[in-house]
Parts: sequence; C-alpha cells; structure tokens
Amino acid sequence: MVDGVTTSTLAPSGATGARDWALLILPGLIWGASFLFIAEGLRASAPNGVTFIRIAFGFATLSLVPSARRRLIPRDRWKGVLLGIIWMAFPLSMFPIAEQHVSSALTGMLNGATPLFAAAVASIVARRPPTRMVAIGLAVGFVGAALTALPGLVAGSGGDAGGQKRGVLLILTALICYGFAINLARPLQQRNGALPVVWNALAVAVLLTAPLGLPDALRAHWSPAPLAALLTLGAFGTGAAYVLAATAAGRLGATRASTITFIMPVVAFVLGVVLRHEQVAGLSIAGAAICLTGAWLIR
Repeated sequence: MVDGVTTSTLAPSGATGARDWALLILPGLIWGASFLFIAEGLRASAPNGVTFIRIAFGFATLSLVPSARRRLIPRDRWKGVLLGIIWMAFPLSMFPIAEQHVSSALTGMLNGATPLFAAAVASIVARRPPTRMVAIGLAVGFVGAALTALPGLVAGSGGDAGGQKRGVLLILTALICYGFAINLARPLQQRNGALPVVWNALAVAVLLTAPLGLPDALRAHWSPAPLAALLTLGAFGTGAAYVLAATAAGRLGATRASTITFIMPVVAFVLGVVLRHEQVAGLSIAGAAICLTGAWLIR
C-alpha cells in the first residue's frame, strides 16, 4: 500500500459476482438519471441551490440510518473532510453550473471518462506504471473524451459558445476530482464502512455548500416537478448511490468501481434526447463510444 492506495486499486481481484454487478449497475443507472434531475431542478433554483438541496437531502436520508452516524477513526477524519470536498462539495457544484450551458445528455456522456482519471490517478499515487493493456485503454479513452468534449470547446461565436466551453471545462475538472476521490474512498471504506464514510463526507459538503446554496434555495420558485426531481436526486443520487459506489470501491478497487460510469452516458443520453429533446453532436456520440471502449479496456 502506498499512501492509502493499495495495488488492488490498480488491478481487479477475482471474478465479479452478482452482488458486485449490482454494486456497479445500480449507481450507474441512478447517476445516469441524475443529470436529468439537475436540469429539472434548475427550472426552479439557481445552481448553488440545486447543489445544496441535493447534498442536504442526501445527508438527511443517510442520517435516518443509525449505523451511518459514526465518526471516522481518528487517522481518517481529515481524509474524510478531503473526500467531502473532492467527491461532493466541489464536483457537485460544477455540474449545475455547467448544465446552464451544456445539455444533460452531453454532461452524462462526458462522465464516461471517470474510469480513465481513476486509473491514471491510481498509477501516479502508487508510483507504479500501468500495464500495457491499461496504458492502451487510457490512450484510447482520453482520445474519446477529447472528441466528446470537442464540439463544446470549439463552438462558434454565436449563441452561448463561451458558456458551452466553460461548461465542458467545469465538467472535466469535476471528473479529475472524481479520479482522486474514488482512490481515496477505497481505503476509507475498508477501515470505516461505506455508510459512515459517505455520511461524514456529506456532512462536510453540507457545511461548505450552505453559505451560497441556502440563500439560492430560499429564493427559488418551486413547483412539484423540480422539487420532486431534487428530492429524488438527494435521496438516491446523493445518498444511496454514493454508499453503493463507496462499497464498490472498497470491494472491487477504485478502477473497477469507477466503471459504474459505463452505464451513465447511455442513460443520460437516452433521457436527455427522449424527455428533453436535447441535441447532441455526432462527434460527441462517437467520442463517448470510444471513451467507453478505453474504459472497458482498463476495467
């Protein structure tokens, strides 16, 4: 183990059973739909309000579970604070801001690059070069991620071109945070359990997002659909899904756990196009497919 990252963070250990598949599939389905819920929430509240409400409701949901309400062991408490910042408070603040300019479908498709960042971070932290197959997967995946992001980055001068570029960059920054976070979550989950790790991280995130988020939430103009979307996003996308993801990280390793995002681009694309009639560039669709191919190679 190097600085909290075990070698199994880089490589799978053993076959994937039915329970393991459930840990990978369920968060992917939930998080794939989360970008649609964010878009709905933005109809009522400013971005900081959307972030605060989902985090606060996720924290409240897990607080109902007695086994979640435990402090982390002393050696892990500051790491738990860091996890609350880089897995929740910061990246979850980026997505609503980005979705003011970027479609929910494209946001979800870009999230398919998460396993690439997780594998790259694991190799760097463990000071161990990736295997040949992982290196090929990283190369293929990052090309795909670049192609997915390219239409938003080179948008013409008309419309909201500047906002699209900023939105794509915010999403990519959030994904880099996820790459570090999933590697940090693994040893924390193994020593403390998934529920306390996520509950403590959410507590940190609630405190950090409240100063900007609570005023936005109080000024929001609520109607049933946006409110229901954010409550669902909080209970499932910010509560249950994070617990499942932390469990997967501890059980399967950070890189394999991050393959949760294999499902997210498909779910986000279908929901965005079918329910919100969003337009996605053909190059982005092709890039997402290449990105997922790279992620599959490193799984």
